[in-house]
Amino acid sequence: MLIEKFVLTPFQQNTRIIACEESRKAICIDPGERSDELVAFINDNDLELQAITLTHGHLDHVGGTTALAADFPEAEIILHKDDEDLYYGLPLQALMLGIPQGQLAALGFAYERPPQLTRNWQHGEIYEVGTLRFSVRHCPGHTRGHVVFAEENERKVFVGDCLFQGSIGRTDLPGGDYEQLIESITNNIMTLGDDFVVYSGHGPETNVGRERAANPFLTGIYQVNRGRYM
Repeated sequence: MLIEKFVLTPFQQNTRIIACEESRKAICIDPGERSDELVAFINDNDLELQAITLTHGHLDHVGGTTALAADFPEAEIILHKDDEDLYYGLPLQALMLGIPQGQLAALGFAYERPPQLTRNWQHGEIYEVGTLRFSVRHCPGHTRGHVVFAEENERKVFVGDCLFQGSIGRTDLPGGDYEQLIESITNNIMTLGDDFVVYSGHGPETNVGRERAANPFLTGIYQVNRGRYM
């Protein structure tokens, strides 16, 4: 498995190219914004972009979809149906976050309506990229339609904004639900082996064992409404 990370947007979001080294087929997980460097990486490494695979619909994870789809028009665009409102509402998301309209262009948040989705993720489906086989798991709580991608042979899981090193995704935005997020993480990520490397949408990599043992949101040390979380 080839993994290349590009840290994009003012939110320092981790966009990743994941490729099968045998077939050279690749996916882009969560293109945060237009990136010429990312496009060059795909072309320079003779990769075939099979799909734009979206963990959820927040602007810092889908904002580069339009540009990437224009460069690779044969690539599928896939998102869970419960986040379609966020995806197709992309031009309004920055305003909902309180960013003044006059600052949208300067910050890179002046979006057009994104391209039509090819299809929706289904919980439990196996998505193949060459010899790679990703188990798609619906993990609502950060958003209603959030999914994660687990590759069991490679012992890796790509979790978007569900789980971070020592923290979890925020649940104070529309569609967020703290108890639901904890349940999603418990049932769909913590059921993986401790050696699974966790690739988050922001920040460094971690692993399931570390978060099981030390993440205060999962150990019970943190109690909701008694502190801040990111």
